[in-house]
Amino acid sequence: MCADTATLKEKFAAPSLDLPWETDIVALRRDFHAHPELGYEEVRTSGIVAERLRALGLEVREGVAETGVIGLLQGALPGPCVLVRADMDALPVEEKNEWEWRSGTQGKMHACGHDAHTATALTVARLLAEQKDTLAGSVKFMFQPAEEGLGGAGRMIEEGLLEDPRPDYALALHVWSDLEAGKIATKPGPAMACADRFEARIIGKGGHGAIPQQTIDPVVIASQVVLALQTTVSRNIDPLQPAVVTVGKVWAGSTFNVIPNEAVIEGTVRSFDPTVRATLERRCREIIEELPKVFGARGEFDYEWGYPATINDARVTEIVQRALQSVVGAENVVEFQPTMGAEDMSLVLEKIPGCYFFVGGRNEAIDAVYPHHHEKFNIDERALEIGARAMVAALK
Repeated sequence: MCADTATLKEKFAAPSLDLPWETDIVALRRDFHAHPELGYEEVRTSGIVAERLRALGLEVREGVAETGVIGLLQGALPGPCVLVRADMDALPVEEKNEWEWRSGTQGKMHACGHDAHTATALTVARLLAEQKDTLAGSVKFMFQPAEEGLGGAGRMIEEGLLEDPRPDYALALHVWSDLEAGKIATKPGPAMACADRFEARIIGKGGHGAIPQQTIDPVVIASQVVLALQTTVSRNIDPLQPAVVTVGKVWAGSTFNVIPNEAVIEGTVRSFDPTVRATLERRCREIIEELPKVFGARGEFDYEWGYPATINDARVTEIVQRALQSVVGAENVVEFQPTMGAEDMSLVLEKIPGCYFFVGGRNEAIDAVYPHHHEKFNIDERALEIGARAMVAALK
């Protein structure tokens, strides 16, 4: 489906609507990939998005949540309003790939596929704009900043994303490195987990490492706390309910022979069920605040609720699955295993019924095997055309 390298190189710096869409979508993705921008810094990306949407005749609103863009395509026939979401931000990762469209900005990389999402959504807008005389209803395109932990979707909602008009349902796709190219995956119910964060401070009494009896060692106590936290899932949660408590950071002291005054523990909590989520917060708090007392220390606990779980609506997902089958065949539309990763499209799906689906990007033949957020992340670019066709089918 791709144009030859010379053609893409010629068009690379300025993808154009004059290109056939199958070539344009690849050129767009490569252009965005070469110019990654972090959350709330997507000035260049959102500028291209807004310019192209206006060229297609859409109503465009810029500056939503700083760098977000909303585009409204009104069909000629009556029908529902559907929200289509694409995220635009890159990650603070130094790219290790060597192709000509590798990141041109040190320390920044599209290592999660958001370049593909933006290019795909722009292509969906192009294809639907060409068919607006037969399009029933309207499509509201949401190009959001800051998905990577900074809550761009929530800010866009606060600034009117879901009003005037209010969408009847919402759709989003994600290229997926664990899924073979040519396949699409979705299912009703949970798709991605909630993502919460905690910080604990174990406050003891420091002193010389050679005289521990005069101290209350927060390092030893923090070690006990880390081990105890692992029981929150294994002994407090139904084994049939997915849940994760991970301690990702432990920090204490500044030298080898001094017992510090305090230790800091940071971690993440993942789950799908609201009851499980509440139980995990309660048990983590009890362990961190109560266990240090046994040793004469004090525990302080801060828990931050992050993105909620991403939940697909059963009715919308059933409709979308039939549309996806029309694009890649029933045998290539599969059910995925829900992932404990998180996604702020969940904030939209809390308010609007919808479907979140995954488009396969894995291809061992071209070394597209690395996980999301990896410095050598890559996708089989067939996912771009498949994703665009799939989204258009789901919207028609």
